Formats: sequence, structure tokens, C-alpha cells
Amino acid sequence: MAEITPAILPKNYEELKNKAAMVRKLVPLVQVDICDGAYVSGRTWPFSSGKELDPHFMKILREEEGLPFWEDLDYELDLMVMDAVENFDVYAKLGAGSLIFHLGAVGDLKEFREFLEGIDPYIRDSVRIGVAIDLDFLVEDFFPLAGRADFAQVMGNSRIGIQGENLDRRSLEYVKSIKKKFPDLPVSVDIGVNLDTVHEILAAGADRLVAGSAIFDSGDIIGTIEEFRNLA
Repeated sequence: MAEITPAILPKNYEELKNKAAMVRKLVPLVQVDICDGAYVSGRTWPFSSGKELDPHFMKILREEEGLPFWEDLDYELDLMVMDAVENFDVYAKLGAGSLIFHLGAVGDLKEFREFLEGIDPYIRDSVRIGVAIDLDFLVEDFFPLAGRADFAQVMGNSRIGIQGENLDRRSLEYVKSIKKKFPDLPVSVDIGVNLDTVHEILAAGADRLVAGSAIFDSGDIIGTIEEFRNLA
């Protein structure tokens, strides 16, 4: 059965906390989209207030508090930021169980591969590393990195950092190509995941469905998650 992961695109800490509260007893894991306004046009928490980082973000880094409801939820941070490699230690300190790097934001892919190889084994034991393949890249660009990643995330549309976009069917071919070459590597699909597209995404070989607006804008979060699970 495929895993269903709600995605939160938080304008601020309050939205992050409120949406986490909505699903804290329903799923074990949520994905949080972190957007810096540089790699993608929009800004989300903790960058949404401009130059000043959100105070809760700073408190989490200082271990004065944790991510909302961390006792009940594991977190996955989708790092749509230009400094993900440079500030890896900072993002790792937030306490998320998974961090996702985007091919378009990591610079030279050979150097990125060396970075992945050099991550401290202690950190690798506690933080899963995902690599997101944007549709502006060839799926083959990911292949040399697959052995250093715990999972792949195929973006369902090239308009990343925005929820409610339609599924670009090219993403299904990306999923098929990755699963054919690396059958044991888990693959997520993020963007365009809804109750109308779930069958074809799963048929392509996806192991996990990351859905934002399809869940939070449904008007029935509990029922929608259950329906996803029944279809998966």
C-alpha cells in the first residue's frame, strides 16, 4: 500500500501549527514546503516575514521548542531553497526525519554527489535524504545520485512551490524510469496528486503520494485521507 503524506505550504508558523494539528492523529508524517523566494518565487515559513527569520524557527534551532506536535508527527522538509547544501546543518537541526534537496538548487551535480557522500554517518542514521527531480531536468540526471539517496521525489509539475497545480504526465514517465533502474528505491510524487490521478500515479510505480490542496481544501480531511488509503 502506498503511503499518503499531507503537504503543508505554510505562510507562517500559525498555519504550520494549525494544519499539523488537523492531521496529527491521522498520519505519521507530514511534508513541509520551505520556500525562500529565490529558488521559487514564493516565500513560506520561516522566510515569509522577509529578512527576519521567524522567532519560532530560531527557538527550534536553539532547542527551546520543537516543530509543532513533534511528539505525534514526523516531519519531512522539502527544501525549495538555494542554500540547502550550504546550510544543511541548520536544516538538520530542526528535528525533521527527512530532508529533500532539489536538483535545480544544489549547484554542480558532481559536487552535490560528493556532498551526499560526505554527510556524517551519525546524521545519516537519523535523517533520511531525498532528492527531488524537477521536470526541467532529465530523469537521467538523478541516476548518479540514486545510491546516495534514501528516496526520490518526482515533481508532478514544473511549477513548484505552488499547490493546486495539475499533474504533468511527463512525471509518470520519470517514475517509471526510476523504478525500472532502481526498483528498491522508494519514489514519491508531489504536485498534481488527487483522487482523480492517484490510480495512474500508482500504476507508474510510485510508493508515496504527497498531497496538499487535495487534502486540506477537501472540506473533509479525515474522509479524504481514508479515501486515498482505500485507493492506494
